[in-house]
Amino acid sequence: MLEEVAFYGHRNVRALHRGTLELTKDGHLTLRGDCIVGVRADKACSDLNATIGDRIREEGREIMFTIVVRGMEWSFTARGCSRLTLKDDRSLVIRKSRFVCPRTLAIMSSASAADMPREMVGMLMDESTRGLMIISC
Repeated sequence: MLEEVAFYGHRNVRALHRGTLELTKDGHLTLRGDCIVGVRADKACSDLNATIGDRIREEGREIMFTIVVRGMEWSFTARGCSRLTLKDDRSLVIRKSRFVCPRTLAIMSSASAADMPREMVGMLMDESTRGLMIISC
C-alpha cells in the first residue's frame, strides 16, 4: 500500500534535528523548526487513507519512506505502533524514539531530519522546490 504526500521547500529549512523529521501543512517556518523538511504539505496524519492508517497502527510493522526532490531520492524505514492515533490535522512527524502523540506518524525511525542528504536540504531551501514523500507499508 502506498500513500504520497506532496510538499514544498522553504528558505528556513535546516534539517538539523537528530530525533525527528516533520512535514507540515503550515506555509511558514522559523529557524527553530529544525526538524521540518517541508511546508505546505497536502496531507497531515488525519488525511491519510484509512487502510494505510490501519497498517501503520500494526505493532512493529515496517514502514518505508522515500523522499523525492528534483529527481534525487532518499529512503529510510520506521515502525508502526498500535498507540498511534494519526489524529493531527497539521503535520506528520517521524521519530527515532518511541514517543507517540497525535502528530506522530511512525516511531523507531532509522533516520531523522539531520540524516537527510545535505544536497537535498539545499534544494529544499528554495520555496519553489516541490518534494514528494512516498509512504509504503
